Amino acid sequence: MYILVINVGSSSVKFTLYSREHMRPTANGQIDRIGLEAATVHYRSGKGERIFPGADIADINDGVNLISELLTDPQAGVIASEHEITVVGHRVVHGGEKMKAAVLIDEEVKSTIRACFDLAPLHNPANLKGIEASEERFPRALQVAVFDTAFHSTLPDNAYLYALPHELYETDKIRRYGFHGTSHCYVSRRAAETLGRPLRDLKIVTCHLGNGCSITAVDGGRSVDTTMGFTPLEGLPMGTRCGDIDPAILLYLMRQRDLSVDQLETLLNQESGFLGLGGIGTSDMRDIEAAMLEGDPGARRVIDVFAYRIKKFIGAYAFAMGGLDSVVFTAGIGENSPLIRERVCAGLEDYGIVVDEDRNHRPGGSIREIQHQGGRVRILVIPTDEEKEIASQALELVSGAT
Repeated sequence: MYILVINVGSSSVKFTLYSREHMRPTANGQIDRIGLEAATVHYRSGKGERIFPGADIADINDGVNLISELLTDPQAGVIASEHEITVVGHRVVHGGEKMKAAVLIDEEVKSTIRACFDLAPLHNPANLKGIEASEERFPRALQVAVFDTAFHSTLPDNAYLYALPHELYETDKIRRYGFHGTSHCYVSRRAAETLGRPLRDLKIVTCHLGNGCSITAVDGGRSVDTTMGFTPLEGLPMGTRCGDIDPAILLYLMRQRDLSVDQLETLLNQESGFLGLGGIGTSDMRDIEAAMLEGDPGARRVIDVFAYRIKKFIGAYAFAMGGLDSVVFTAGIGENSPLIRERVCAGLEDYGIVVDEDRNHRPGGSIREIQHQGGRVRILVIPTDEEKEIASQALELVSGAT
């Protein structure tokens, strides 16, 4: 029996098939440019890797049907029939206040996902399309939703409330929700395993640093604060998103430059962050680091600001939790940039955060500790695996329900 994990975006779908017995991936892949000309399909299994450029995939339904065909293909497939898939786990970005854990999908759950369309317009509609396509293609399988916001449902009200008129929370549910929860949950669990201590006894700051970035304070296995807020725009600077700014800047730009709401949204989400701050035509941290080494002042500016903001949140969360046992770096930048990790931890020796230069520069790919021998705080680099976390939560749910 198998668990299929599906992660649907606006024009893409990632998928991984797990054996329920061993919880190991047996096949995975990604379909890009759905609904556009020349979609591309990447498919990998124990039988090798296959790439199909120029595929004709009109919508998410076509994408899910293709996934089933690939997995059951006589030559490339890994299962004899789609009926061997007994559980389908879906990543859903926003569950609002109602969804606090993985759930079996029914009409009420789908209604809640729809109710959050305005809060996650680029994600929730696509997530729901993936669910409906899977229900049609895999009618015998249990469909499970795992929400990015669920891990942050443990935030106390002093962390999730904004200092706005309280009626805006009561009527419109304007509050901090947090995102990347599946990743923060996964790496905090793996950190506890690596440290050989119960998660309930640990105070951990997890740093998910990629094109999107967020930091979470995990106290005893519970998210107690996180940098992303009402939307994924708040918090750290990111690839093209600005992160925290003075909200009066928006009023100033509306008045002085006559910017519309749509123009402001584009500015904040697509033209800011590393791209806007650096001014060198890229939001890719690999390119920015290379430019900095060549002396580009814009690239240096990005790295200085980014590392400082991460450092500031780590300090704030350590104080908020009343201590710190471990800092975890994950996602594309967190896992692969020794420079960013070094810059973040520089000057924190008196607080027990000391990076070992040799350990920090060793090749990645697996969990590793990078703190100096004398450092009290354990500094971990943990490759995130949101698909496996979704599969694990889905299996735990259905096992308890049967």
